[in-house]
Amino acid sequence: MSEEIDSAQRVAIGISFGNSYSSIAFTTSEGKAEVIANEEGDRQIPSILSYVDGEELQGTQAKAQFVRNAKNTVAYFRDFLGQEFKSIDPTPCHQSAHPVQHESTIAFKIRDTAEEAENTITVSEITTRHLKRLKNSASEYLGKKVNAAVITVPTNFSDAQKTALSKAAKEAGIEVLQFINEPVAAVLAYDARPEAKLADKIILVADLGGTRSDVAVIASRGGIYTILATVHDYEVSGFKLDQVLMDHFAKEYMKKHKSGGDPRENDRSSAKLKLESEAVKKALSIGTSANFSVESLANGLDFTATINRTRYDLLASKHFAAYARLVTHAVEKAQLDPLDISEIILAGGNSHTPKVASALRSAFPDSTTILAPSTSPTSINPSELSVRGAAIQASLIQRFELEDIEQSTHPMVTVTPHLSHAVGVLCISGEESSGVFHAIVDAETPLPVRRSAIIATPREGGDVLIKLCEGAGHIKVTKPEPKPKKEKEEKDSDDDDESEEEEEELREKTWKVGKVLAEAALKGVKKGAKVEVQISISASLDVNCIFREVGGKGGVRGLLAGPKLVQNGSA
Repeated sequence: MSEEIDSAQRVAIGISFGNSYSSIAFTTSEGKAEVIANEEGDRQIPSILSYVDGEELQGTQAKAQFVRNAKNTVAYFRDFLGQEFKSIDPTPCHQSAHPVQHESTIAFKIRDTAEEAENTITVSEITTRHLKRLKNSASEYLGKKVNAAVITVPTNFSDAQKTALSKAAKEAGIEVLQFINEPVAAVLAYDARPEAKLADKIILVADLGGTRSDVAVIASRGGIYTILATVHDYEVSGFKLDQVLMDHFAKEYMKKHKSGGDPRENDRSSAKLKLESEAVKKALSIGTSANFSVESLANGLDFTATINRTRYDLLASKHFAAYARLVTHAVEKAQLDPLDISEIILAGGNSHTPKVASALRSAFPDSTTILAPSTSPTSINPSELSVRGAAIQASLIQRFELEDIEQSTHPMVTVTPHLSHAVGVLCISGEESSGVFHAIVDAETPLPVRRSAIIATPREGGDVLIKLCEGAGHIKVTKPEPKPKKEKEEKDSDDDDESEEEEEELREKTWKVGKVLAEAALKGVKKGAKVEVQISISASLDVNCIFREVGGKGGVRGLLAGPKLVQNGSA
């Protein structure tokens, strides 16, 4: 694969390559993204390779080898790509082949042939083998040879990691058309739906992954996505939820078999405990109770138990709370308020857990839409979001020359100036000294931009002064009035369980008017008439504005220097 593929001969797919699971997808002739199942029927394919007497097993078959063949099973290796050994955390690999330092890279010592001797296989080679299997599964499903892909990566994937992944993909016979950030791919999957309506909004993508959590705050302006803030945490993960169940069932086992020992202290028993605990976690996502059953869990003793969702939610409550804190921290990092967030998209397999969505529901106002299986019947499968977005992007760019794709994603093109404040108008009439601010161009909108709006004027009409201003979002907090002493005493004598919701402070989003950029007067506006406002802000920061009465003649046109701008890069 040393030469670039002719764009007309490309067969491109989307690949989501995760630490825990990978998935592949393509776009149909109708433009719909479809996730491809591998030969075993899995759409979520464990990112695991295992070797038994020289035979390579991948996916679910490889995952089963954690119990019998852990030393020759390689897992959770994605984040090791392009890294130095001293900078990695090998903890997730505790129950599988351990990473070792090899020259300037990271490798695994495994028996990947029928010979007794161990071989040193670099993380790049392991990645190539994994991607090759994904490519072959897609080729077999589509009936034609896949040779290109758009691959999703976390927002904090470094250039060195992308280079290493690109090289590994090339060795697997895959031309990487583009890397797309996982949260952007998730937003694209929703926006590409036929029923989706294009609207300016702030979206939060929360991915509770197996080994890590990633949260991104994204501004969507006219179909252009800008990442405002990201946070990443390896201490908040699906593994922690698995561990809660492992600890619970281990303690239950020791209660039942007092001389059976602790199954967590034996590698083989611990592997069985983990695999079944993960299965229980998935079962509790769709049912209210689940059975745990393992033959010969420890010391030859079988063990079965049952747990309900309420008990699980209670056991894992601190982890759900930590996840909610991480998400609200991302909002704070973006210098926003929860009221500013229009939508929350839950991504990743753990988002199937109802408590994950409800933990965020309690941290955000009712005006924020939460897109998850337990909260929205129209939500897309969280496990498939990023790969669907990657497949859609692949279908859009696969016919372009690689040089054109690289130029279109160059920072000179993608890192464009953005407005630091919203721009809008105030309509003032007669003796009024102020009016209501109407935002027309939102903050974080990339330039150049053109927007228009129809604004209602004061009812009495007449001469109307229109001010073009900067605006900033402001959270107005209204505290409840203190109750009269007598009423308070009466309330104190009531039952303790009486609701006190009325005592809560009221928070609402309002606008704070800033710098006035221009003023225009429209004379003799009819009673109840409306005004059309057009604003164009060019890349050279000139602002062109037009104000005119709807249905009236004439109008006012102005050209002025733009408001303060900031350069916007990746968060």
